[in-house]
Amino acid sequence: MHDSEVTTRARGPLLITWLGHSAVLLELDGVRLLTDPVLRTRVAHLRRVAPNANFRVLEDLDAALVSHLHYDHLDVPSLERLGRSQRLVVPRGAGSVLRRRRFTRVTEIGVGDELSVGPLVIRATHAEHDGRRRPFGAKAPAVGYLIQGSINVYFAGDTDLFDGMDALAPGLDLALLPIAGWGPRIPAGHLDPFRAARALVRLRPRCAVPIHWGTYRRIGMDRDPAWLRAPADAFVEFAHELAPQVDVRLLAVGGTLAFSVAPDVAPAGSRPQAGTGA
Repeated sequence: MHDSEVTTRARGPLLITWLGHSAVLLELDGVRLLTDPVLRTRVAHLRRVAPNANFRVLEDLDAALVSHLHYDHLDVPSLERLGRSQRLVVPRGAGSVLRRRRFTRVTEIGVGDELSVGPLVIRATHAEHDGRRRPFGAKAPAVGYLIQGSINVYFAGDTDLFDGMDALAPGLDLALLPIAGWGPRIPAGHLDPFRAARALVRLRPRCAVPIHWGTYRRIGMDRDPAWLRAPADAFVEFAHELAPQVDVRLLAVGGTLAFSVAPDVAPAGSRPQAGTGA
């Protein structure tokens, strides 16, 4: 499938803006993509402890990619803020949740399927995660997304380690990996800091940005900045030990990283600092 409606824009490096949790704005080859837009201050029993998302940066999106049906990844009110005519890409079987809410441009995709958004090719990948909308909602598998253009990006969604991860994305430039969560423990079906570092060994990206940490907390849990940052610090240490060839970049919520594959052009702005609220 090819989308001819993408606005023509100047090409440049990959720009990555982390909006918190799994919401990442990717600007690549003239295309603006947003992953898992969960942007509210409160979602069910979760309260946002990071700075609020800046909706102004989300104007003129070409597509939003949703990895699975969990409420902290597919949040209907956040998607409504983007507009019901916003193009949405969701796992096969998840479209009914959005069509019932009058979203008009919903594309369902299964593992291994590809679609084009402008010059980018987006492929749905396996995710080792139960993606159903509990307790009685729709059932659809969780997926990740491999975004292929002048730079290749893997957005994992929620996943655990799985067979086949080694061959998932040959020549990978950047991996966006979940490393924590919002509760007191990280259950199976997710990556904790150590398992995320092991994922780097299998994926072999040039660069990695940890996401899905320090943004939402279950009501009543500790919000101490050092405690919130601890998973990111642990991931950096494990990554340095297990995959020292990978350049790990920490972003503060709302922070942007410019990334280029050109060997003589370093990512812009020395290493971004992780904010205490991220």
